[in-house]
Amino acid sequence: MKKLLFLLSIITVTMVSCEKFLNTEPIDKIAITQYYTDENGLILALAGVYDPLGPYYSDLCKNQNVCTDEGYYARNNTIGIATNSYDASNTGVADLWAKCYLGIDRANNLIANINLPQMDEAKRQAILGETLFLRGYYHFLLVQYFGDVPIKLTPTTNPTDVFIDKSPAKAVYEQVLKDMKEAETKVSTSTALGFSGRVSKTAVEGILARVCLQMAGYPINDNSKYAEALSWAKKVQSSGEHALKTSINLDPAWAYNAYTATSPSVKQTLATAYSQIFINEAKDVYDTKESMWEIEFNGDRSGLYNELGGLGSQNGITMTATPFISTIGYSYGFVRGTARLYKAYGVGDLRRDWALTTFTYNATTGAETAITSTNGYGRDSAKWRRIYEINTRKDKNQTAINAPVLRFADVLLMLAEAENQVNGPTATAYGAVNQVRRRGYGFDINTISAVADLPAGLSKAQFQQAIEDERFRELCFEGTRRADLIRWNKYVQTLNSVGNEIATGYAAQNWGGTGGKNTVDKHLLYPIPLKEMGINPNLKPQNPGW
Repeated sequence: MKKLLFLLSIITVTMVSCEKFLNTEPIDKIAITQYYTDENGLILALAGVYDPLGPYYSDLCKNQNVCTDEGYYARNNTIGIATNSYDASNTGVADLWAKCYLGIDRANNLIANINLPQMDEAKRQAILGETLFLRGYYHFLLVQYFGDVPIKLTPTTNPTDVFIDKSPAKAVYEQVLKDMKEAETKVSTSTALGFSGRVSKTAVEGILARVCLQMAGYPINDNSKYAEALSWAKKVQSSGEHALKTSINLDPAWAYNAYTATSPSVKQTLATAYSQIFINEAKDVYDTKESMWEIEFNGDRSGLYNELGGLGSQNGITMTATPFISTIGYSYGFVRGTARLYKAYGVGDLRRDWALTTFTYNATTGAETAITSTNGYGRDSAKWRRIYEINTRKDKNQTAINAPVLRFADVLLMLAEAENQVNGPTATAYGAVNQVRRRGYGFDINTISAVADLPAGLSKAQFQQAIEDERFRELCFEGTRRADLIRWNKYVQTLNSVGNEIATGYAAQNWGGTGGKNTVDKHLLYPIPLKEMGINPNLKPQNPGW
C-alpha cells in the first residue's frame, strides 16, 4: 500500500533516459509544460513534492531531534547535531535547508502548471491543496530550525532567482498559515484517501493546530494563536474521522519467527494497544483513525526503487550480530532514553516498557535478557522494532518502517493545551488528556479512572505542566520534543539540567550528557549553512551566536 512510493518508482523508471542530457545534442529534452499533460502527470509531480520529506524524517531519528530530555546519542562522539556540537558547515544542517527548498521549488513548479491538463476539477483542486500544504510545511520546518528565512513562492527559472532576502520569522509563519488554510478547503478527507501517506483535510487541520501553538509560544509569543489552535484541534475532534487506537492485533502471523509467546516482548505487545500503533508502521498497516499522517518508506535494496528510512535500525533495540539481520533485524541502538523519561511514567503506565526496551538481545543466540536495573539508564529507544518489519529481506542499515508525523493523540494533547490557555483547565481540557492517559494505562478511554486520570483541581499553570509531561511520555522519539521545549522557552535550561544528570548519574556512559551540557542560547536556531550564504549574500547576517 505504499501508494506514493509506487508513483515515485514510476518516476525513477521514466527518468532513466535523462542521463542523455549530457549529450551535446539533447534530443530527448522536453519542456516542463509537456510533462504536466494529464492527471497522472500531476500525481507524479505531487509524489515528487512529498519526496524530500523522506530524508528529513529518516535523519530525524538519530540527529535532528536526538538532543532533548527524551534521549541522547549513545556513542562517545562529541561532534554533530545529536550532541549540539556543530557549526555552519555541518552537512546535516545544509541538507535540511536544501531538502526543504527542493520541496518548495517542486511545489512551486506544480502550482504554476496545475491548470495545464484537462481533468476532473475536483481532483485538480485536491492535488493543488496538497501541494499548497506541503509548500507551507517546508516553510514551517525552515522557520522552526532557522528562524528568518526566504519565502519562495515562484519556480526557479534563472540563476538570479536564488537571491532572495530573508523574511522575518513571523512573516514566514503567516505565509505557512495562508498556504495551509487554503489547502484545508481543497484536500480530500481521510476516509476518501484511505491511507496515511497523503495529507487529508483533518491532517491539515491538525498541523495547523501545531503551527498555531508554535506561534503562540517563544519566540513569536502571539497569544491570540492559542484560540486558533483550539479551533483547528476541535475541528479534527468533531470530524468523526479519528479516534485513539484501543485494540490489538492477535493474528498469529504477527508472532515472531522462531519465538514463543513466553518472550517478554511478545507479552508486552499483547498487553497494550499503544504498541500496536508502531507495529502497524513496521508492518505497513494503515490505521488512519490514530495515525493521521505518516512519511512512507519502502524497499529492501533488492528492487529498482527504494525509499528507505532509519526507524528501527538507527534508533532501535541494539542487535549487531550478522546472523540475525533477517529475523530480529540489525540495529545500531544509536539512541537511548534518559532516566528522566523512564521515571516520568507512573506505576502501571504501559507506554514506558514499549518506548524504552526492557531487554537486551544476546548476540550469539538472539535470546532476550531482561534488564533488571530500575535506575532508568542504559535502555534503548524501542518504539520501532525491526522484528515486526514487513520486509523478509532486511537491509542492515535502513528500514521501510513508516515515520509518524501526526497522531490523533497529539491532536488531543494540543486541544487540551490550547483549551487550558484560552479557558483554563476545563472539563474539555481534562477530557482530552485523560483519554490519552487511560489508553496509556490500558483502561477504557471513556471511563473515569482513579489511577490514570489527572488529579482534579489543578491550576492553569499546573495543568500546563501536566500537558508538557504528558507530551513527553506519549510522543517521545516522534520528533516533537525539541520544538515543544523551544516554544515553552525551556530548551536550554532543560538540556543543561538533563545533561548534568546523565554525566553525574550514569558513570558507564556519562559522556551521554555531552549534548545537554553543550547547549546554549545559539542552539535555539541552526546556523544558516555556509554554502548557502556563499551563494546568496542576502542571507546575511548569520543567526545569533554562530
